[in-house]
Amino acid sequence: MQVLSPLFAVLVHGPSMAPTLRHGDALLVRRGGRTVRPGDVVVATFRSRPGLLVVKRAVRAESGGWWLRGDNDLVTDDSRAFGVADVRGRVLCRYWPRPRRVGPGHRLL
Repeated sequence: MQVLSPLFAVLVHGPSMAPTLRHGDALLVRRGGRTVRPGDVVVATFRSRPGLLVVKRAVRAESGGWWLRGDNDLVTDDSRAFGVADVRGRVLCRYWPRPRRVGPGHRLL
């Protein structure tokens, strides 16, 4: 029997979520819980790249998954390049280097 905790941690790599999140930020993510809403920061996998775990902002539900965008418009490694994604969890907060809540409308500076 495998027990999965509803909470897990991820580390941000790259600039696609700047200025909200930066390379090296450590995040606490919740699997399950309330339904994802547009504007939520999520951890997901693109259907076209199932081995790649990403942190992006949910834009809209589409084809049984989500259309995702990074907050940094200069970086296009999001649904514009890879299509629809399946959400694995919703980011609750950044716990390192400076703890902050992350959610719709929250931009961390």
